[in-house]
Amino acid sequence: AGQAGGAGQAGGAGHGPEDDGPPDHGHDHESHDHGAHSHDHAAGAAPRALALALALTASFLVVEVLAAWWFNSLALLSDAAHMFTDCAALAIALTAVKIGQRPPDARRTFGYRRFEVLAAAFNAILLFLVAGWILYEAVRRLLVPVEVQPLGMLGVTALGLVVNVIGMRILTGHQAKSLNVKGAYLEVWADALGSVGVILGSVLIWLTGRAWIDPVVAVAIAAWVLPRSWRLFADAVHVLMQGVPRGSDIAAIRAGLSGIGGVAEVHDLHLWTVAGDDINLTAHVVLAPGALHETVRHRAARLLDDGFGIRHMTLQIEETSCQPDAELHA
Repeated sequence: AGQAGGAGQAGGAGHGPEDDGPPDHGHDHESHDHGAHSHDHAAGAAPRALALALALTASFLVVEVLAAWWFNSLALLSDAAHMFTDCAALAIALTAVKIGQRPPDARRTFGYRRFEVLAAAFNAILLFLVAGWILYEAVRRLLVPVEVQPLGMLGVTALGLVVNVIGMRILTGHQAKSLNVKGAYLEVWADALGSVGVILGSVLIWLTGRAWIDPVVAVAIAAWVLPRSWRLFADAVHVLMQGVPRGSDIAAIRAGLSGIGGVAEVHDLHLWTVAGDDINLTAHVVLAPGALHETVRHRAARLLDDGFGIRHMTLQIEETSCQPDAELHA
């Protein structure tokens, strides 16, 4: 498939005036270890945050279910249903993080981190199901109104909102780094908004005596949750389909590599993420006549690291392109 100058794994490149020369492998190794250490520290913090949020949410769930039954409130029950999905989402997220921390092995060379993406997709589906159930129950209650006790609803939901806010605060520092934790965070956030809706609804029912406000609030909560659930599901599917990571410009990366001195052509460029917070790249780089293999490889690694934040890359350096001739495609 053509003459290849060699294929190499290019990690974080060294920096300084001598960057056009071969990399200092000792410096590369040291930089890689530092990054791995930081990731392990962050990964260790996420399970603790998830476990704390889960314990807090599960404790209040029991209270809210009993209150929904006692005060005969669908809005309160819908909020309790959200609280249940919060618990499920947090438990799934916690399990996924624990499994995702397992090191790569002979069967799964990328490790188990993609399990977190599967968990995020499952949480999105769970949100869809809960929203659908709430819509169904709301229609039933609009047709046959049921008397509710607004003051009891108000007290219980206000306490639930406090629990939600604390849970959101616990997860805030981790949700931007993991699609899985983001799914759990979205569950808690949706429930917090639902609590606000139930509080407003209970006040309106208390002031007006109109019981139909209860199912209307439930419908509004479901309508808010559905599009956000879809976005989470779409993000998870995008990762599973090995789509280009969000925020990455593959055209700019291709142009940057093609513009390196000594590069004649770039092809078979692939960009994907394993778990949503990492970027992986493979590419074939064809040398211009007289270009040095190690010099071009090092320049490419430095460009990808410094210019695009890509540290996990495999570059196949070729003296002659391994692509089939154009006439073969005719």
